[in-house]
Amino acid sequence: MTDPRTLLWQARRGPVPADWRVFTKRRGKVSGFFGGTSDDPDPLLVITPDGSVEYISERKPLAIVVFRDLAGMKLRVAGSSNSAAVSTWVDLRYLDGSKSKWRSTGFGSDLEAIQGFIEA
Repeated sequence: MTDPRTLLWQARRGPVPADWRVFTKRRGKVSGFFGGTSDDPDPLLVITPDGSVEYISERKPLAIVVFRDLAGMKLRVAGSSNSAAVSTWVDLRYLDGSKSKWRSTGFGSDLEAIQGFIEA
């Protein structure tokens, strides 16, 4: 996988290769001010055929998944009987036997982002 910061830089500058999926959202001025992130670039999720990189803010580490390190993945959806809220994530199983959960911090409710992650 290309250097994650280079992927983010290219996605912000554009254009990107046709097989990349790029998701971004504007950081609100008020929430950015109170969160101390008003000078940070907007959140960005880049999904390539090699992996995904997500930037939320300078205060949080990049969320990186390298697809060649994965043995498998499974989409998970859970709801609560007390509300209409639905939670969606992807269980990741790595070649070394370890497991983790992928849920986009900034785009977790964006089903198109989850679909792009699974398709890649």
